[in-house]
Amino acid sequence: MDLKELLASKGRQKIIEILAKYREMNVMHLVNNKVGGRYNDVNRNLIIMEKEGIIINEYRKQVRRAKIRIIKLNMENFRAQKLLKALKILDDSDTSTFPQKVIL
Repeated sequence: MDLKELLASKGRQKIIEILAKYREMNVMHLVNNKVGGRYNDVNRNLIIMEKEGIIINEYRKQVRRAKIRIIKLNMENFRAQKLLKALKILDDSDTSTFPQKVIL
């Protein structure tokens, strides 16, 4: 999948931005509190990004609980670095002062 396709989904953009900010996050916390989508939608995007090497899944065992799934951004992956740069450029262009309407 090329970078344009990876950036085509608002959900994937949001996940990458959140992981860039927090470094790692429990999947359920990501779904319920940060992305705001349904688990299946978020998980589908996570699977796509994991196949591309953008994120890493890590399972940690909790005391008296089952394993929890932690998601991390794979900063060693060149494509993950490119995606972050692209999102930063897009974010900067959203906050710049372009005229909303041009009158001729």
